[in-house]
Amino acid sequence: MRPPRRAFLLRYYSPKLRLFVLQTRASNIFFLQVPQNIYYPLTMVLAVEDFPQMWQRPSYPELVDILQSLELSPPVWGHKRRRSDIISEQESLASQRKGEVTRYLSSIIKSQLAWIEDDDEKEALWTQASKRMSERCGRTAMGEVIRRWPFDGETAAADDFELTIREPALTGDSLGFKTWGSSYVLSRHLPKLAETSLFRLFDETLGQTPPDVLELGSGTGLLGLAAAALWKVPVALSDLPNIVPNLRDNALKNASLIQSRGGSLSVGPLTWGGNEDEIDQALFGKLYQFKIVLAADPMYDDDHPALLASAICDHLALGSESRAVVMVPKRDATTLRLLEAFKQAMLDLETPLFCEEEDELAGQDDWVEDDDAGQVKCWLGIFSRGGSPLTVVSDDVS
Repeated sequence: MRPPRRAFLLRYYSPKLRLFVLQTRASNIFFLQVPQNIYYPLTMVLAVEDFPQMWQRPSYPELVDILQSLELSPPVWGHKRRRSDIISEQESLASQRKGEVTRYLSSIIKSQLAWIEDDDEKEALWTQASKRMSERCGRTAMGEVIRRWPFDGETAAADDFELTIREPALTGDSLGFKTWGSSYVLSRHLPKLAETSLFRLFDETLGQTPPDVLELGSGTGLLGLAAAALWKVPVALSDLPNIVPNLRDNALKNASLIQSRGGSLSVGPLTWGGNEDEIDQALFGKLYQFKIVLAADPMYDDDHPALLASAICDHLALGSESRAVVMVPKRDATTLRLLEAFKQAMLDLETPLFCEEEDELAGQDDWVEDDDAGQVKCWLGIFSRGGSPLTVVSDDVS
């Protein structure tokens, strides 16, 4: 049970120190330090009626603190925690009743904040309150978000790390601004691929240089960034010209981490079937450069299967060892149809690309809050230029 209303008053809260200064009804002052692994500590100990109310004329710092504590970051579905557990934790600590928080945020937005003299501070508070409300309306209403994606070290001696990804506000025609769940699934599967399906490309005993890698349809860049960090290789990230600025920004955000792990990055526009001015000629003007081509969740229109197949054929290096690694989520009838069309398009090329291996991995989309509803099976195909097709279906769903 929650303590009786007004069992204590918040005198001060420091988000950086995660420190509360609380006062009881008997005017006793005490301090509460909240561990780093506890989320939203302010709303954990305060009910909505304990928030600073507008009639109390709270100061700018007080309102900033409460608004920061109410932030709902989009969860990352790491392999160690269920997504619904993260959402439940966030919402229960933010408020047991979302409607009460929304009404509180609305009171800030509707208030003139007349006791705050600085107009910029007023505007900042209204903006933050509006963001907190939009966060409670789902991902499509959230505007720009920053996500952190955790990865295990490849070996016991390697440190775990996180990639930081910026997602601008979503619009209907800019799906590349979203990090799709299948990208994370394939990203985490990269070390296993390097040890199995792609092992000859990473076999140091052969004395060859690390393979150059291209990601097609990079979007926010998670898969390509992970490949550079985990495989310690040069990776070229590519997408439509309007997607590239955010893609380049994410590459810059993670460049030092990737360089410290032995990888490197380049970024440029590459429009499948596009004109020369829609393709970075310095990066992609030469054919057959990349020994590995990656693509995750790359198709959402009827012309994409043939365009993707052609792009892979143009950029995958010649030779029997080169591989294209493609993941397609099997969400619905449309994605299944696009997948089958893509497989056929790869065979219909003038120089066919054969699916050497198939696998199926478990992924999750973030458009729904229920774990089971968000589950999606992701098809994984490994393609090569030579040999007869050999399909290996794995029963291991990770």
